[in-house]
Amino acid sequence: MIEHQDFTAADTVDPSEYIQGDSRAVANVSFMGLEFAVAEQTDWQDLLHAPHETGFSYIVTPNVDHMVQIWQRPDLRTAYEAATYRVCDSRILDKLASLKGIALSPYPGSDMVHDLIASARKYGPRIAVLGPQIADFNELALRYPNAKLTHIDAPHMSVGSPEWTQTLRRVEAVDYDVLLICISFPKQELFALDLKRRGNTTGVGLCVGASIDFLTGRQTRAPKWVQERRLEWAYRLLSNPTRMWKRYLVDGPKIFWLFLRAA
Repeated sequence: MIEHQDFTAADTVDPSEYIQGDSRAVANVSFMGLEFAVAEQTDWQDLLHAPHETGFSYIVTPNVDHMVQIWQRPDLRTAYEAATYRVCDSRILDKLASLKGIALSPYPGSDMVHDLIASARKYGPRIAVLGPQIADFNELALRYPNAKLTHIDAPHMSVGSPEWTQTLRRVEAVDYDVLLICISFPKQELFALDLKRRGNTTGVGLCVGASIDFLTGRQTRAPKWVQERRLEWAYRLLSNPTRMWKRYLVDGPKIFWLFLRAA
């Protein structure tokens, strides 16, 4: 489930403290003031399956809503700039970028997570899942028995709260190669940032929102032909108009003004 909540970062962070990831398969392109990482989907999967023995890095998946929120709330930019990779999650963003001769090679977070879990085996990578209810996690484990999965509970919490700190410690106590952070935007990005700042864990984190809901059947994604026509937003709006109307009819269209402004 995607939700928006006000938050205040506990401390001011200088993104220059963080060394950006280095991979010969990954290129960086600048679009609308943000550096996007561009690679083939197989290269991303190779990266996720590779050993991560030192340090913690994380991947964010910007979409139209995220880009608008970053513009409206500059404090969000820190979490995005501190990420090792920013992988485009939106075919709308990719289309806008193409008008400037830029290819973002979108790889939606839900597809990235599906490909990771579907190809995982008992010998690895070790995947920890933060956020879903235990019943949903059990359904995930039932559907993907070959994956080595560990559940980490995430209570309702606000940034900087005692529950937040306790959850950070629970994650740091688990051995994993990939951490799926599914506690909603923008808390998941801030959580990844705190993990990186604390320096008490290793592996790579994926900030991937409702991706587990799609894998367990709790939510249904738009058909492929709808996705390919860049109409997934319309499908989600019609599926839940009460909850999604503001996101897609009020906030979302601001991306076109921001695109023109950046140009």
